[in-house]
Amino acid sequence: MHIDKHDLPVKMNALGATARHQGEFGTAVGTLAAEHLCLDTGVDVAPLLQGLDDGMCFSPHWGYLLHGRVVVTYDDGTTEECSAGQLFHWPAGHTVRVEDAAEIVMFSPAAEHLAVMNHMLEVLATIPA
Repeated sequence: MHIDKHDLPVKMNALGATARHQGEFGTAVGTLAAEHLCLDTGVDVAPLLQGLDDGMCFSPHWGYLLHGRVVVTYDDGTTEECSAGQLFHWPAGHTVRVEDAAEIVMFSPAAEHLAVMNHMLEVLATIPA
């Protein structure tokens, strides 16, 4: 299976973040989703995760940072920086803040990450335009 990143459906486009998401992009340990993210400097997903357990994304992710730099904060308070050219695994229980505009290719368990993204969209809908 293959798909051009521009053909991935846009799931979210707000506050400097564009998330393209293709559910059911194969199976490994359950069904995976493929995602392509373009995130502006300063994007912080933590406020959009409020209302979830511990205010954290509960989906693990595996991916590659094409360019940019992000800081991932885990539920135990530790942080790590991911930079362009790095492969990553972010286990469940994290938030992400963008230090330098980033482009990310990511794979996630489809059901879990869709639930997180839908929650984020619900939070976005409450923010006045």
